[in-house]
Amino acid sequence: MNRFMKKRILIPLFAITLMIAGSSFKSDFFEIAKQIEIFTTLFKELNMNYVDETNPAELMDTAIKNMLDELDPYTKFLNEQDVETYKINNAGEYSGIGAVVRSYQDKLLIVEPYKGYPADKAGLKAGDEIVKIGDISVMDFEDNASELLKGANGTSVTVTFNRQGETKSAEITRSAVEVDAVPFYKMIDAKTGYIVLAKFNAKASGQTKEALIDLKGKGAEKIVLDLRGNPGGLLSEAINVTNLFVPKGELIVTTKSKVKKFNREYHTKNKAVDAEIPLVVLVDGGSASASEIVSGSLQDLDRAVVMGARSFGKGLVQRPLKLTYGTQLKVTISRYYTPSGRCIQSLDYWNRDANGNAVKTSTFNDFTTRNGRKVQDGGGVLPDIEISATKANELTTALLQNHVVFDFATDYYYSNQLRNLNDFKFTEGDFQQFKNYVSKSDFSFETKTERVLKQAMTNREEVIFNDAIENDFKTLLVDIDKSKLSALENYQKEIQSKLEDEIVKRYFYREGLYEYYLTHDDAIMAAAELLGNTVKYSEILK
Repeated sequence: MNRFMKKRILIPLFAITLMIAGSSFKSDFFEIAKQIEIFTTLFKELNMNYVDETNPAELMDTAIKNMLDELDPYTKFLNEQDVETYKINNAGEYSGIGAVVRSYQDKLLIVEPYKGYPADKAGLKAGDEIVKIGDISVMDFEDNASELLKGANGTSVTVTFNRQGETKSAEITRSAVEVDAVPFYKMIDAKTGYIVLAKFNAKASGQTKEALIDLKGKGAEKIVLDLRGNPGGLLSEAINVTNLFVPKGELIVTTKSKVKKFNREYHTKNKAVDAEIPLVVLVDGGSASASEIVSGSLQDLDRAVVMGARSFGKGLVQRPLKLTYGTQLKVTISRYYTPSGRCIQSLDYWNRDANGNAVKTSTFNDFTTRNGRKVQDGGGVLPDIEISATKANELTTALLQNHVVFDFATDYYYSNQLRNLNDFKFTEGDFQQFKNYVSKSDFSFETKTERVLKQAMTNREEVIFNDAIENDFKTLLVDIDKSKLSALENYQKEIQSKLEDEIVKRYFYREGLYEYYLTHDDAIMAAAELLGNTVKYSEILK
C-alpha cells in the first residue's frame, strides 16, 4: 500500500489511540472513546475491503512508528525483540558474537570486534561485510538480521562475509559478552588518574568507583573523567556516579512533567568516595543524557572543571511503559534540570521548521553555579574550557556519517603492517592519500550555504530573478562544490584525529586507542596540564 496513504489515514487515529495509555480520562474521555471507535471501524473496513491483500501487523507497525516520529526521537514503540535489546543495553550483558554490528539493507557490517570475544577469535575484522548467517541470506531477511547472531552460550553460527573483494566464511561459537561501562582507566602521570566512562548501564557507578579507588591506591591525587561520546543511559547511575565525588544529600537533578508523579528531585544518598580530589570532566557533542546530568551537576556545584566541546543537549527523560503482548512504549515523560535550575535541551521538537526539522535553541538564559559563576541553559553543557580539536564541524561529521573515514581505515589496515603502537604515525603523505581517496569516492555533502541558495532558486521571485542572476547562483554553487576538497585541508587536524582513532582500533582494539589517547589526545593533555596548575584550577571554580 502507498506509504503516504497509510500515513495520512492512520497516524491521526493512532495518535488518539496511544494517548489512552497515559490519559487520566479527566476531561476528554468521550472524545478518546469516539476516536477509538472510529479507528476500530476504519481499520476493520480497510483490511476487509482494500483491493489487495493487506498485512494488518505491518500496517499497525508503520502507523505507530510514523506517528511517534512526529514527537521526539526518543519516544519509541518497542516490539518484543526491541524490549530484549533495551534490557541488554541497560544490563551490560548478553550472549552473542561480541562485536559492534551495523545493519544495512542487504548486508551487515562488522564495525568493531571486541578483543578476545567470539568474533575476534574467529578472525572477523572491522570492515567485513556479512552477507549470510547460516543458510539465511541477509539480503532476503526482512527483520534486523543482526538478531540472528545472538543465541545461547556455546551454540555456533556460520557466517559468510566479504573482505576486500574476497568471500570467506567462519564458524563462531557464541559466548556471554560483558559490555563494560568503564572500558579503560590508567594513570596519566605519577599523580593524575584517567577514567573512561563509556555508557551508563547498570555497571556504571560500580565500575567507576572501582577505578577511582584503584587509581587513588596507585597515587592519583587528581582525576580526569572522560564522558566524550557517552550517549547516556540510566538516570539512577548518573546520580550514583556524581555521588562518588559529592557528599550525601546534594541535589543533582530535578525532573518536571505534566504528570505530577514524574516531578521529582534526586539527591545523593551515599558518602562520597572523595569529595575533594581535583576533577576535570571531558565532554563533546556525543555526550548526552546521563553524561550531561553528571557534567552539568558537577559544574553547577563547582565540583569539577568541564573541558572539551558543548555537549549534545538532550534534556529529556524517558521511561518504558508496558503494553500488551510483551511490547513497550519508551516515552519521554519529563525534562530534567541541573542543580542551578537550567534545562540544557538543545532541540525544540514541538516547534519545527518548514522542512519538519526540530528547531535549535538560539536564545540562552543565564544561571549561576554555587560559587556564583555564570552558566547557561538551552544548548547542552558548555565547557568551562573549550578544546577546539573536540568540536564537531559539518565536513568531519559528513565524512563519519557517510563511512568515508571507516572505509579508508579498512583499506589502510590491509595495506600497512603495524606491530607496535609506538610505531604508528599518521603522516602528511597518509593524509594526501585520504584526500585522493575522497576525491575518487562518491562522497558528497550539502553545506548550509548550498541549502539556502537552492531554496532561494526554488522560491525565486520572477520580478527580480532573471537569467543572469540564476546563472550567478549556479556558478556560486559550482564554486562551493569545488572548494569542498580544499576544506579537507582547513579541517585537517579534526579529520586526522578521527582517522587516527579508527586506524588505531583496527590494530590494537579499543584499549589500544585509549593508550594512544594518553599521549596524543589534545583534551586529555590539556586536562592533565590544568590539574597540574592548582592556582589556575582553583581560579576557574571561584
